[in-house]
Amino acid sequence: MNPLYRDVLPGGAHGSLVLRRGRLLRLTDVEGGANLALLAWNATEKSERLNLPDALKCQHTSKLTRGHCLYSDMGRVLLCITNDDLGWHDPMGGLSTAAEVRARYGAGDYQTLRNDFYRNGQDNLLVEMGKWGLSRRDLTMNVNFFSKLASDDAGQLRFVPDHSPPGSHVDLYAPMDTLVIVTAIQHPLDPATAYGPKPVALSVFEVPDAEALATTRVCRESRPENGRGFALTERYFS
Repeated sequence: MNPLYRDVLPGGAHGSLVLRRGRLLRLTDVEGGANLALLAWNATEKSERLNLPDALKCQHTSKLTRGHCLYSDMGRVLLCITNDDLGWHDPMGGLSTAAEVRARYGAGDYQTLRNDFYRNGQDNLLVEMGKWGLSRRDLTMNVNFFSKLASDDAGQLRFVPDHSPPGSHVDLYAPMDTLVIVTAIQHPLDPATAYGPKPVALSVFEVPDAEALATTRVCRESRPENGRGFALTERYFS
């Protein structure tokens, strides 16, 4: 299957696209050790946005992998994970801030480094969101693809290094037109002492109507709640 579109998001960069209903977005960790922070909205009504707390609660999970859905605050499926090499993507770690990046990696300012200046997840997403008329009040919990967190006996979360080898990929299918905003930036809990975000490739594929049900079956049938979520999403177009 040849992609309709393919691009590589450099480490530290941000980008966005409208993933049309019936299309699939493949995210690929090019070098290994990447982290891709992702947010999503209904592309035609951006007051409807990704609601990770409800998505995790209704699927009884604290991680995301094949078979899971990313729900909106209206209970519709914005994206669903139809394929996954890793088995674990982090929905709880959040985003790095300018203050955190400065404290961990040093100043890294534009005046000194020019286009290689140190970026952070929060500002990157806000810049990209602004292109779509979105602002800080629209910033919600994000997914960190290619990253894994573990907890100790005290409930403290820690970053798991070397979780994603080169070439790892995850496929996201869109049951509705979905605005996807991403940034390839280090995870806020990554203990690395050097600034070094890794690139992620983005590829978009058309899924023929005849194959859509088979492609999404693993998500529809993984939880009874997901079957109802797909039914609600499909009713949106009837």
